[in-house]
Amino acid sequence: MPLPLFAANRPKSLLVYINPFGGKRRGKRIYEQKVAPMFRLAGIATTVIVTERANHAEDHLKTEANLDKYDGVVCVGGDGMFSEILHGLVARTQNDHGVDQNQPDAELVPCSLRIGIIPAGSTDCICFATVGTNDPVTSALHIVVGDSQPMDVCSVHHNDVFLRYSVSLLGYGFYGDVLSDSERNRWLGPARYDLAGVKTFLSHNYYEGTVSFLPAEDDVGNPRDKLQCRSGCSICQHNRSSKDTHSDVSEEKEKPGKDDSSDWNEIHGKFIAINAANMSCACPRSPKGLSPFAHLADGNADLILVRNCSRLDFFKHLLRHTNKDDQFDHPFVEVHRVRKFRFEPERHILVSLEDLSEPATKTGYSTPLGSWSCDGEILPEVAIQVSVQCQLIRLFARGIEEQQQQQCVSDDPCTLSALEPTTD
Repeated sequence: MPLPLFAANRPKSLLVYINPFGGKRRGKRIYEQKVAPMFRLAGIATTVIVTERANHAEDHLKTEANLDKYDGVVCVGGDGMFSEILHGLVARTQNDHGVDQNQPDAELVPCSLRIGIIPAGSTDCICFATVGTNDPVTSALHIVVGDSQPMDVCSVHHNDVFLRYSVSLLGYGFYGDVLSDSERNRWLGPARYDLAGVKTFLSHNYYEGTVSFLPAEDDVGNPRDKLQCRSGCSICQHNRSSKDTHSDVSEEKEKPGKDDSSDWNEIHGKFIAINAANMSCACPRSPKGLSPFAHLADGNADLILVRNCSRLDFFKHLLRHTNKDDQFDHPFVEVHRVRKFRFEPERHILVSLEDLSEPATKTGYSTPLGSWSCDGEILPEVAIQVSVQCQLIRLFARGIEEQQQQQCVSDDPCTLSALEPTTD
């Protein structure tokens, strides 16, 4: 007998993708034992696809799925699986509406279908940030009752070529180097992140370049205002209500050009880290996150610039991620709430003495350019343009309702691991 649920927005039909390989290969078991029975009791029809390869879900959403049949898409897996669903659903939506994703200033069309996340991976940062726990049953309940949480998405481009979408952390310098090094040691398992972190810290690399950004509007707060994003967040709600009213004016203002170049700020320097956070990015090792007061749906990202400093000073900055002290309270750290930003690395050209007597035919770089980490994936380019797409997607969630202490084990310094499920 179906559960007597009367929420107007609760789904009746869902497309479910299960990653059987992620985490500890427990996704299929979690869905069959904990989630499927709840969907049946709620009278929700499901189409279940167990993915067979990387990008299977993304490719299916882009080309084959009949989305008109469903009220939502559910991914059973970790952050990597969610990223597949995100890219597939957003790409399909833009294609259906004739929007070119390669245009950095294109106004993307919000996805009509909500996304549900059943945590079953090694990292479940997105689930934790939008639900407040990594419990599959709790997530299933949010889907059953039809909760809806809008969420910003960053679109990342190199010139006029689309690279990726990001919903949590874009990191250059320290975090990009940690991920790059860890990818070379995947055979170590979760320990590779700790090893890569130590090696990157001891290397103490810095990268020179120029950061340009378009500041947020004055009415969305700032990254140090101590206003946490919680369920029913007033800042995100205000942005939702005013989004349509000011869309035309804002779009014209945001396009960089001769008339509005004064709206953009430009900072040139040597940076140990450049981070852009769409959410707090909290995890057990960093209980407040990289940007504690970032918002899920305010149309902005928090841009954190860590300038070149001594190894000891940088260590003090990293330590503040583990406690409740203000991590931005250092002279070499600055943070800005932004709608868009660009980064251009400083390229130092090597010229040999032999080349001085004849036309240069070969050039090189005196220092490596580093890498960008985009939600756990390495970007192929360093010079990027980033735009925050306000409330591009909606999740079956309602935001964190209260601060909770979670018993989690992290295997990534920037993300959360899923809780070990109990045995039925």
